[in-house]
Amino acid sequence: MIDFSYQNKNTKMVVFRCIGPNNFFLERVVFPLETLSIKAPTESRVEIWGNDFYGPIIEERIRINSSNEDIRLVA
Repeated sequence: MIDFSYQNKNTKMVVFRCIGPNNFFLERVVFPLETLSIKAPTESRVEIWGNDFYGPIIEERIRINSSNEDIRLVA
């Protein structure tokens, strides 16, 4: 397990979704300027979902790797 933190720097709340191996799944609402800290399995995938005029939209994807450095992926 890896310590991971995410801070919502948006002015609107977002949905934080972490998907990992062995059926690991965590979904939380993160309010503006709130910081969420979790322990996630190695090689987990984080998705940050926001809201647009047409419905939910993925704003950011992050891969949590074993060296404890997050890798931002193109949404």
